[in-house]
Amino acid sequence: MKNKMLKMAATAVLMAVMALPSSAQKYRGVVDKSVALVGGEMISLSDVEAEAQALRAQGLPADRCQILESMMQAKLFVAQARVDSLTLNQDNANAQLEQYVAQLLTRAGGQDQLEEYLGKPLYKLRQEWRQQIEEQTLAQQEQREIATRIPELTPYDVKQYLDTASTASLPIVPIKYQMSQICVYPDREAAAIAVKERLLSIRERILNGERFATLARLYSEDPGSARKGGELGMASKSIFWPAFSDAAMALRPGNISQIVETPDGFHIIEVLQKQGDMFNARHILIKPSYTSADQEKAFHRLDSIRTAILDSTITFETAARFFSEDPATRTNGGQMADPETGSAYFEIDQLKPQDYAAVKGLKVGEVSEPIESLDNEGRNGNLVYKIVRLDRIIPAHPASFETDYTELLGLVQNEKITEAIDDFLDEKIKSSYIVIDPLFGDCEFSRKGWSTRVRKDD
Repeated sequence: MKNKMLKMAATAVLMAVMALPSSAQKYRGVVDKSVALVGGEMISLSDVEAEAQALRAQGLPADRCQILESMMQAKLFVAQARVDSLTLNQDNANAQLEQYVAQLLTRAGGQDQLEEYLGKPLYKLRQEWRQQIEEQTLAQQEQREIATRIPELTPYDVKQYLDTASTASLPIVPIKYQMSQICVYPDREAAAIAVKERLLSIRERILNGERFATLARLYSEDPGSARKGGELGMASKSIFWPAFSDAAMALRPGNISQIVETPDGFHIIEVLQKQGDMFNARHILIKPSYTSADQEKAFHRLDSIRTAILDSTITFETAARFFSEDPATRTNGGQMADPETGSAYFEIDQLKPQDYAAVKGLKVGEVSEPIESLDNEGRNGNLVYKIVRLDRIIPAHPASFETDYTELLGLVQNEKITEAIDDFLDEKIKSSYIVIDPLFGDCEFSRKGWSTRVRKDD
């Protein structure tokens, strides 16, 4: 699934999120009141507490001083966004809200548990969270607006940064590898047929009276849920692959699905409970498996291709275009690229362990022996066999103008943006009407200007 299928039991979640650190004890029992006034916008203690609860419900730290400071900064950005007539994309805000609600419902174990913990009906919580998301979105838009006002940087700016920065402060660019590959997949169709036959047999046993949970413990290849009889826990449908959630939502409790295919493998599903857009289900996951004969066949083919390349009978690029079965790299002669950034250069931690093991002992231009690796599909990747050529190594080095201009330009841009946002906040804290309740008087805010706005007790 898109996120981990293993879900914590609702009672365990609620016990964890309700644990309060000793530093939070002073806020207990305080009657709700305004704790900050920023311009014409009020922040109440209940606003801070609600955000703290929501953070704990996601397993995140909930420091109230940081929460209040973040809220006050957001108010300053939002106020300026309105002055600048920035508009909100409601579709994006709706999507963020639904994702946020789904995460909290899943962690809490359902709507009833979440409402009990937060002490409010879900419709009321949605209204509050929508306002928060809209303000956060406007604040982010205003920060981007501030960034656009920075003059476009030039090579001179980068050069000036290098001239004024000490050598010790320059970022170290880690070693990078450029590589090409030729890939061969095992017979996935035959493996899929074998998995489906196994699942059909298991499904038949369940229909004939055997317990789904027992067979899940025996056969499911989802380690998180298998030990719990395949049970996933009450969770939002949005966290699963669409094919899985669609099949589950179409089932009546107690019914067993037909075989469902997702990028994780093949499943059969039993729904235990449905509640709105959430469900609790059991599943049995079986992934296609391959034999030593599959590997031997693929390695023999790759060996023949490698030999032809080494004998100069064919170039690596031509061989990749004709023989590689990876659609992402065969059209460009096998050159690999990071699927996230599109960069042709990989740092060690961006490489799959199998690929790094294949190239770490190679010299530039050499081609590896056939290896077993994984592609970039699904959560964990599918099995693939390949040969890899090491095209280039860029050793680790302090960033330089000649070889790392793009990285340095990004670094200088980020510094300029940070400076502009810092200047904006410092100026707004000075010029805006701000009052902070003494309850937060001992907070160590990241910006000293806030502390000067704490109201003195009479």
